[in-house]
Amino acid sequence: MPALRQLFADALSSKDIELLLTALQQDWADKGVELVRLASGWRFRARPAMQPYLDRLSLEKPPRYSRAVMETLAIIAYRQPVTRGEIEDVRGVAVSSAIILTLKERGWVDVVGHKEVPGRPELLATNKQFLDDLGLASLAGLPPLTELAGLVLPDE
Repeated sequence: MPALRQLFADALSSKDIELLLTALQQDWADKGVELVRLASGWRFRARPAMQPYLDRLSLEKPPRYSRAVMETLAIIAYRQPVTRGEIEDVRGVAVSSAIILTLKERGWVDVVGHKEVPGRPELLATNKQFLDDLGLASLAGLPPLTELAGLVLPDE
């Protein structure tokens, strides 16, 4: 919203802009697209019910990630900031550089610092792109770990 604030700096307050966006969100409530607030701001997107129809229009398949990549991403999301060694402790196996690189290239994970221990390992954390791609405004939107305890991922 910083760009909107600059555009309407003299005419509208931040609260007024927020109210207008909320009203616009309600106006679009019965349409095939919705206005949602994400970590990086407001965005129009297709409603989940429309996804099967949109999938028919696109021949491009969404990328598929290995179980190891998804486990690593989940550990980072729930325990951030976290080092590669801490991820390995949770997973019980070594985390390849390719997994971390995949998450960085996808734009879901950033290096946010270095832990003050010998070797100064990178501290990894998720970012706004991760939240936006998952349709979340914040990490608070992630399901509690207790809800995930019973889930079992299919084998690769």
